Amino acid sequence: MNRFLTISFLVGIFLSSCSLKTTEGLRKVAFTDTVVENPYFSNPEIDYVYKAKIEAYGNNYGGILILKKTDTKSHRVVLTTEFGAKLLDFEYMGDEFTKRYIIPELDKNFIVEVLKEDFKFLITEKAKVIEVYKKENLSVLKTPYKDKFNFYFVETDSGVLKRLVNTSKTKERVDISFEGGEKNFAEKIKITHHTIRLNIELQRFDTE
Repeated sequence: MNRFLTISFLVGIFLSSCSLKTTEGLRKVAFTDTVVENPYFSNPEIDYVYKAKIEAYGNNYGGILILKKTDTKSHRVVLTTEFGAKLLDFEYMGDEFTKRYIIPELDKNFIVEVLKEDFKFLITEKAKVIEVYKKENLSVLKTPYKDKFNFYFVETDSGVLKRLVNTSKTKERVDISFEGGEKNFAEKIKITHHTIRLNIELQRFDTE
């Protein structure tokens, strides 16, 4: 009996340690929509321009970030200084990625891979839904991504995408939040990493 209680206790600890913070307090519900859409950065007629602050392992970089949809399945992501000197230039064509340029200080395989995945997450327009959770005026849609998962937090009434979270099976890895602005053009975007020291803040830049 004591052995059974001990095993049950250990199993309980294991399961609680593996629970995902992202879905705490949410109830799982049936769903009919099999695809979730990210409307940000999806209009090829718009240059999405932001003032950017990047903090990477104690080093700070600032400038102007331009995200542009260049074709049906293509995006270009360019970061420059405020004087126009290029700091970073990535191109996405479907699942293909090209590093056109990055400054030597950031040109480390690990950092390039993280930035590549961050911007890929940010510009991906559609994803397959495998589970849906709800809480009050919030729908959380779970999608598969490689050996991990992405969660889309959408306001039920307005349909506005407020947050993206990338997770492993047990913990959150990357959190992207959208604030203010229009439904398809956020005023502020914050990319927070929970497992590494790299964070990005974007503030919409008025070019008019």
